[in-house]
Amino acid sequence: MKKYKRILLKVSGEALMGEKPFGIDPKVLHRFAVEIGEIQKKGVEIGIVIGGGNIYRGVENSSDGVDKVTGDHMGMLATIINGLALQSALEHEGIFTRLLSPITMEEIAEPFIRRRAIRHLEKGRVVIFGAGTGNPYFTTDTAAALRAVEINADVIIKGTRVDGIYDSDPEKNPHAFRFQEISYQDVLEKDLKVMDMTAITLCKENKMPIVVFNMNIAGNLKKLIAGKKIGSVVSPSLKSKRA
Repeated sequence: MKKYKRILLKVSGEALMGEKPFGIDPKVLHRFAVEIGEIQKKGVEIGIVIGGGNIYRGVENSSDGVDKVTGDHMGMLATIINGLALQSALEHEGIFTRLLSPITMEEIAEPFIRRRAIRHLEKGRVVIFGAGTGNPYFTTDTAAALRAVEINADVIIKGTRVDGIYDSDPEKNPHAFRFQEISYQDVLEKDLKVMDMTAITLCKENKMPIVVFNMNIAGNLKKLIAGKKIGSVVSPSLKSKRA
C-alpha cells in the first residue's frame, strides 16, 4: 500500500557527505539508492532534486572573491555532479533513470522539458532534476518546489538530518520543540528554516504539501510512503500542532 503515487524527493548535498567533511560517501549513496529503489518498485513515480552543498555553496561562498552569479553557476554544476553519482548508484540497483538539466549539456544530461519529464515518470524511470532552476539567486529548495508543481507531484518530501520541523535548531538547542503539523503561513511568520521563502510561497500558492523527515534513519522513506506518520507536514489545511 502506498500513500503517494508521484513524489518530488528533495535531498541536500550535505546528506551525501555522511561522516566526511565534504564530497560523497559511497555508503550513504548506496543506501539512498537502495531505499529509493524500494519505493520505486512499489509503483511510486519519483522525481529528485539534489543540492550541491557538499561540493560548493553558491551565494554563501561569494566571500571568497567569486561573484554571486558565478558562484551560483558553480553550485548548479555541483548538483549535476551529485546527480550523476546518484544516477550511477540507482542504475547499479537496476533502476532506469534520467538526469535532466535546464542548462544545456547534452553529452551529460537531457534538456529539461516538462512533458518529457512527466513521460519518463509515467514509464517508471526515476527522474533526477539537476542544475536547480538554471538561474542564479534561486536555491535548490525553490527548484524542488517548481519541479514538483510542474510534474503535478502529490507531495514534496524533504530529506534532512533531523526528524522534522522545529522552532529552533535541534542540533544546537536541546529544548527545541517539533511541529507534527504546521501551515505555510506559520512557517513564513515564524521564519522557520524549512525551505527558503520563495519555495514556501510557491508551495502555498499551489497547495503543494511538504513533508520534512530524517532520511539518515534507514527505512524512514519507505514508512513515509506507506502512510505512517514520519516527520513534520506543511499543508494549507493544517493548523500548527506540536509533536
